[in-house]
Amino acid sequence: MRNDSNSLIILSGPTGVGKTELSLRIAEHFHSPIISSDSRQLYKDLPIGTATPTPEQLKRVRHYMVGTLRLTDYYSASRFEEEVMALLHTLHATTPQVVMTGGSMMYIDAVTKGIDEIPTVTPDIRNALYKQFEEEGLPPILEELKRTDPVHYEEVDRMNYKRVIHAVEICRMTGKPYSSFRTHSRKERPFRIIQVGLTREWEELCHRINLRVDRMMADGLLEEARKVYPFHHLNALNTVGYKELFRYFDGNWSLDFAIEKIKRNTRVYARKQMTWFKRDPEITWFHPEQEQEILTHIQNQLFP
Repeated sequence: MRNDSNSLIILSGPTGVGKTELSLRIAEHFHSPIISSDSRQLYKDLPIGTATPTPEQLKRVRHYMVGTLRLTDYYSASRFEEEVMALLHTLHATTPQVVMTGGSMMYIDAVTKGIDEIPTVTPDIRNALYKQFEEEGLPPILEELKRTDPVHYEEVDRMNYKRVIHAVEICRMTGKPYSSFRTHSRKERPFRIIQVGLTREWEELCHRINLRVDRMMADGLLEEARKVYPFHHLNALNTVGYKELFRYFDGNWSLDFAIEKIKRNTRVYARKQMTWFKRDPEITWFHPEQEQEILTHIQNQLFP
């Protein structure tokens, strides 16, 4: 049963739009902690490239789900759902309003809508498939998916190798089609959910993204990427900002070209985020500078 005295206020939007600072002020307004819904901020070795809140920002507001994992740790949206739901149960005992912010679309959906309970893949199956991918490429893995789960083969983005590989992992491990585990049934949550989306004009967002990448480079992103380069084969580092610099380390690209690629790929990712979020009719959209309007909207949802 839902307890409307408890709420989860979600601040989402594309990378670079301005979620972090606004989330801090909203959390301070409601005397709330912040739960990060950024799948890469979970890794403690990537603070610059993932725009993890600074030590000063972390002092302002208590954060959860930030810097808790090693690069070698396996993580998933289903595990995020499980851990955040347990965390909210604890937090709501003393804090009626909790803020969550980030741009990882599947992680937000896992909390707001629930995610199908898909078996956890064993490391040997995962490692074998990624080894096959490195040696043979994606085509034979796509063929296996077409053979073992033709339904999901027709639905999946076949250019997204991570999703293709994950589906085949499940097929291999369970002997059942990956699609058989996907029920798409929405889970009821025992608290009110208020979703606020932040958006800017595209040209404005692109300008902010370009400046953000320049600032990350000035803050030491190159050195951060060099430190984690020995782990470049891990899924955690298949991330914009790192994979481009790895191409520079490998001698394939110049540094200037790699930086331009980071900017371009970040813009591509931002557009993908907006496409995903815009499909959700439960998100109410604002410009980040409409702080008072956002607070009024949240108050109206809390106390209708």
